Amino acid sequence: MSFEHRHMPDINRVSVLLAAVLLSYALAQLIEIERTVLRFSFLGIDFSLPFNYSALATLLVAGLTASGVNWLLHGHPHYDGRRTFQHWIMPALTAFILGVPLYNFEYGLAWWLSYVFGGILLLAVLLAEYIALDASDVRHPAASAGLMALSFALFLILASFLSYAGVRLAFMAVAVFLAAGMVTLRSIHLQSGTWDISWAVVSAFIVTQLAAALHYWPVSPLQFGLILLGVLYALTGLTLNVREQVSLRRVALELLLGLGAFWTVALLFGK
Repeated sequence: MSFEHRHMPDINRVSVLLAAVLLSYALAQLIEIERTVLRFSFLGIDFSLPFNYSALATLLVAGLTASGVNWLLHGHPHYDGRRTFQHWIMPALTAFILGVPLYNFEYGLAWWLSYVFGGILLLAVLLAEYIALDASDVRHPAASAGLMALSFALFLILASFLSYAGVRLAFMAVAVFLAAGMVTLRSIHLQSGTWDISWAVVSAFIVTQLAAALHYWPVSPLQFGLILLGVLYALTGLTLNVREQVSLRRVALELLLGLGAFWTVALLFGK
């Protein structure tokens, strides 16, 4: 006799983790640290790189979120002692992307909207990852599909905001590369159950090269994000279809449809 599993995380653990992340960002607004410039030479060329402590704080909060998710999943009734690092990716990425606008917006309505929306989004990711831990949970397919959709939505938010904020090309390239790689890696694992680090790196590299080119083009922030998202979605779909040994004609058709859909929307928003 089979039983349906519908486990939910302990409310106390979820509350503590969510409060720790949000409190970290709230307290960071009260701390003012001067920006420094890192200067170094390489091959006889002098480089000057502005160092923003808020970026470091964002990475630290992402790490805090990853460790908190590990603690949360250890309380699952069906946790069998296996590693859970694959479930850290999306929550850490969500916390990182949440920190980007919070450290760049001035304290006000926009900051509070980002704060509340980010908290709701992080909660949804935590619940989905908790459900995805148990393959026998009846909500597992929906949770996996939801995580994939959320991962692409998060990438769109990040890319669009980086363009809106007008960040330096170096920081934008690093952020896009890391986000694109993590989205591809997690999406492939959710769909196939395997890791493909090499393809994730290739996809991230291609998307980052396109982002560097678009950085100098007169496109709106939303257009910037949609163009990059179209390429990332197409590349992720390409590797999944290749793994499933789908016919070349179908692979090409889905690739063109994916690119066409997002790029058409990007053109419409440009009018």
